[in-house]
This record gives sequence, C-alpha cells and structure tokens, in this order.
Amino acid sequence: MNDRDDVALVDIYDYLLKVWLRESSVGKSCLLHSFLHGTFKNPSLHTVGVEFASTLLKLPTTSPMRNKRSSSSAQQETKTLKLQLWDTAGQERFRSVTRSYYRNAAGAVVCYSRRASFESLQAWITDARALASPDLIILLVGNKLDEEDNREVDYLEAARWAKENDVLFVEVSAMTGENITQPFYLLSRAILLAIESGRIDPEQSNSGVSYGERSLRRMSSFGGGSSSIRLGPLRAKKLTLGCC
Repeated sequence: MNDRDDVALVDIYDYLLKVWLRESSVGKSCLLHSFLHGTFKNPSLHTVGVEFASTLLKLPTTSPMRNKRSSSSAQQETKTLKLQLWDTAGQERFRSVTRSYYRNAAGAVVCYSRRASFESLQAWITDARALASPDLIILLVGNKLDEEDNREVDYLEAARWAKENDVLFVEVSAMTGENITQPFYLLSRAILLAIESGRIDPEQSNSGVSYGERSLRRMSSFGGGSSSIRLGPLRAKKLTLGCC
C-alpha cells in the first residue's frame, strides 16, 4: 500500500496542483490510467480535446515538525496534495484547444515512446514555456520501458536532453506498472519544494497552485480571533479516462 491509498478522497488537502499531460500516441493516457487505478488499460482511441481526473497524494515536507512532548525531537510533517490532471490531446488539430490549458499550470508531464515523439519534444516544450507560468515544472517521461528490444531512444540520450532543457526525467512502463507512480510523485515533490522555497506563490493566479482547505484553516488559526472565511467540505473526484 502506498501513500495514495492512505488518503481518502473526501479528506481535506493543503494544496491544489494543476498538471497537464501532453503528446500523442505514446501511451500517456494509459500511463495516467495505470497510476490512478493500478491496472493497465489496452490502448483504444486517442484523447479527444481534454480529459480530466484528480487524486490525492501525501508527501513529506522539507520542514520538520517539533514534537509537542519534547523540544529536542522532531517528526516529519506531511502535506496532502490534490493533483488536478488534464490529459490533453496531442494531435495537431486540437492544438488551439489544448494550448489554453498550458496557462495556470504548475507542472507538465511530456511523454515519448519512439524516436519521432522524442524529436517533437522541443517544439512542445518551447510552446509550453511561451504560454505557461515561468515557474512551470516539466517532467519528461519515456514510456514503454517493457519494450527494451525495440528501444529507439537511449536512456543516456534522453537524460542528457532533459538536463540540457532543465526538466525532470524518468522512464516507465504503463503496461507492466514499472515506475508507474514515480512521475507523479517526482513532479508533485518538485512543486511542493518550489512552494516551500517561495519560488511558487499559491496566491498568484497564474501559479497553477492554490491553497486547500487545510492550509486556509491553518492560516486562519494563525491570524487569531474570528475569521471571515467559511469552509465547507471539499471532495476530490476521480474519473475514468480513455486510453492513449
């Protein structure tokens, strides 16, 4: 059981992170389905326009929390993050629709599986950085790790490209589930670190991050006295996605 299993979807969260996934015919929708549901879904139709899903993750913060019973001991504080995942179509005819989702995103997952999709990455990333927040964090995912005999892009080549373009990088297999949770935890962790360091400000409308109920309650209690903020229960919703 991982941390995601321990978080009920009705729980409150600390931050809402907006993340979009991009590229066509590389299994990104299958990747997302495997992450959300723990099972592989055979490829079917391409994503048409934009599809949406969400889930909650628990991650440790960089700031230890002092134990109330002992001033000398500290325990790791955790944050609950709600990921709002936008699976965007990679086909050129949907470009005008999906480009609007670049704005106000905190993170992006860009996938490849073959030489052709790898060579198209630069155009997508250039486009995203021109439209999105300057603090957008990008993760490169090499899919179909299970097809090692048919590999067209060497791991070191992709890792070098990722370093040169200042993006995170991981290889996965949506079919076997190998490394399937890593992209979303790695990206979420990077965004959380950016929030805690002050690089990303949830109060900025284009940051792709907003405060969740737990953070708002904490800020309200720090302010002391009464608060004009009234918070009701929030629910996260997971939707079944089409694949690839």
